[in-house]
Amino acid sequence: DEVVHGKGSLISRMPGSQTQRFANLRLLYVYMWTYPGKKFLFMGNEFAQEIEWDHAKILNWGLLLKTEHRGIQLLVRDLNLLYRSHYSLHRSEFVQEGFEWLDCHDAQYSIVSYLRCSIGGNPIVVILNFGAVTCDSYRVGVPSAGLYQEVLNSENLIYGGTSARNAELCAEPVAHMGKAYSLLLNLPPLSGV
Repeated sequence: DEVVHGKGSLISRMPGSQTQRFANLRLLYVYMWTYPGKKFLFMGNEFAQEIEWDHAKILNWGLLLKTEHRGIQLLVRDLNLLYRSHYSLHRSEFVQEGFEWLDCHDAQYSIVSYLRCSIGGNPIVVILNFGAVTCDSYRVGVPSAGLYQEVLNSENLIYGGTSARNAELCAEPVAHMGKAYSLLLNLPPLSGV
């Protein structure tokens, strides 16, 4: 019901400039796919159709010729692949042990972070920058020592973003957010990492 009868599509309801609207939608999708619960998109949302769905018309597939719309489709594809391939995102989504807030109180920067866990799967650290500014050297607590790899960044160039990425990172023995180790990340505005 969110996309019919004059309510508009998800992309049409995003605030800001064209660039910010698409970044916001990518951020929303990363949040949705990494947060516990089942995933649901309505027709056309998988490539950011600008007009709401109409049962009497076909979807506007021609939008896929535009970089930003194709980027949304590629992000949805990659989120589906990530969700399927990482047990931590789907195997324990309805038990308390499958989710842990790392920080949900960072009002200054509008950043939330959480951990997704599962028996038999590597933990997934999710950091969401809801702010419209870049946060360089942002520290986030992690569950253990070792190397961490960025498996998805909503601001990747292929998704229509700025191509900002974090290289493979080594956890430092610096306690943060109740964890004995932490990482320093560069977070683009309106991004999910």
